[in-house]
Amino acid sequence: MVKFAPVLASLVSAVLAVGSTGVVLADSPSRDSDAGHAGAGRGLQGAAFVVAWNRELLHIVQIPGAQPPTVHQTRSYALLHAAIYDSVVSITRNGRPYLVSVEAPRGARPDAAAAAAGHATLAALYPALKPELDQHLADQLALIPDGRARRQGIEVGDRVASLLLAARADDGSAAMPSPFVAGSQPGDYRSTPPNFPSPVFIDWGNVTPFVLRSGAQFRPAPPPALTSAAYARALNEVKSLGQDSSTSRTADQTLIGRFWAPPIWNTWNAIAEEAALAHHTNLVRTAAMFAALNLSFADSAIAMYDAKYHYQLWRPITAVRLAATDGNPATTGDPTWTPLAVTAADPSYPGAHSTISAAGAAVLAAFFGNRDEIQVSSPALPGAVRTFRSYSDVATEAGLSRIYAGQHTRIDHVAGIHLGSNVARFVLRESGLGHFGRDGEDDRS
Repeated sequence: MVKFAPVLASLVSAVLAVGSTGVVLADSPSRDSDAGHAGAGRGLQGAAFVVAWNRELLHIVQIPGAQPPTVHQTRSYALLHAAIYDSVVSITRNGRPYLVSVEAPRGARPDAAAAAAGHATLAALYPALKPELDQHLADQLALIPDGRARRQGIEVGDRVASLLLAARADDGSAAMPSPFVAGSQPGDYRSTPPNFPSPVFIDWGNVTPFVLRSGAQFRPAPPPALTSAAYARALNEVKSLGQDSSTSRTADQTLIGRFWAPPIWNTWNAIAEEAALAHHTNLVRTAAMFAALNLSFADSAIAMYDAKYHYQLWRPITAVRLAATDGNPATTGDPTWTPLAVTAADPSYPGAHSTISAAGAAVLAAFFGNRDEIQVSSPALPGAVRTFRSYSDVATEAGLSRIYAGQHTRIDHVAGIHLGSNVARFVLRESGLGHFGRDGEDDRS
């Protein structure tokens, strides 16, 4: 969970209580809950409807076994928020849809459309959780006056979600991963101790992107040669700072290395939730922000895995233990070297935390400006809170945390920062969602 300073003391028209299934909104009307197309969804309650479904998905992906193991979580987030956004603008008509637009009667409720779209999307993705999702929808719809406008909004949300899901049905995400055959040459990625997990997202770079033209569109340049000075500097840095028993890593760096361990897209979605509420964004801008954020994450994941499995660079634990074979006189092997954290089951280059964090910072800065008062907490270290004054500072620390954890080198970090930034800028521009950013805010909504 993420908290902003000041805490949401001004949240009068919608009170949020976080429970095991997400957000419960108090039964108080939005300031403009009965407005027509031009004004619908301005109130805080409208923003909270989007946040509620985001928190519901955040809850779902943390349920053991709920997420299909070969489907990346970022795809679910992107589908959820694309459906919500396209449903809302199908009614308000004050922004171009990401993908789907349907005929909507004048007066249909965009908040009801957002709720229905969120429900329909998650019920299709996680059918075993439909009873819980049905109740979540019922709780939200109870806050909207019954009548034709609500029913019409529900119809719009259901229709958009159905069309969007159908459009993505053959995007390659359901394909079973190809068998991975590890290389044996210096620099080649291979499964890592202590558990030697098998890679899962080998072919994820081939999934059809949501906005990018291909997963390879922003593929980073090759990493430096193993014999280069740049490689030696990067490897020696993680060898020193990332070891489990490191004496050069500070206490704060150790905390940072552990703090950022959970899936990074979840953390950034939590940051975005509190940003939307703290900045009092309306329904349309909140939907647009979450769509831009999660389309960027989904395409960043596709681009990241494209690069990881194109270059297949070994992880630090392998690189340090086998440094005697890399041909670089500036590196020395340590066959017993162990990182602070257990290594993830993918090649090293580029870093996932750096890629996703750069994309997250770019999108949130586009909507709210880079500078903000941000406090982040982590389920990995209950009670610990990290405070930041800008989204770029959050991204930098999240990326560097993987060096302190022994997961990545600075080479991976820098490549990830560039990749995530490029993807997010492209998504904001090409999807039209950047129109709702700080400089292009639509005053009609």
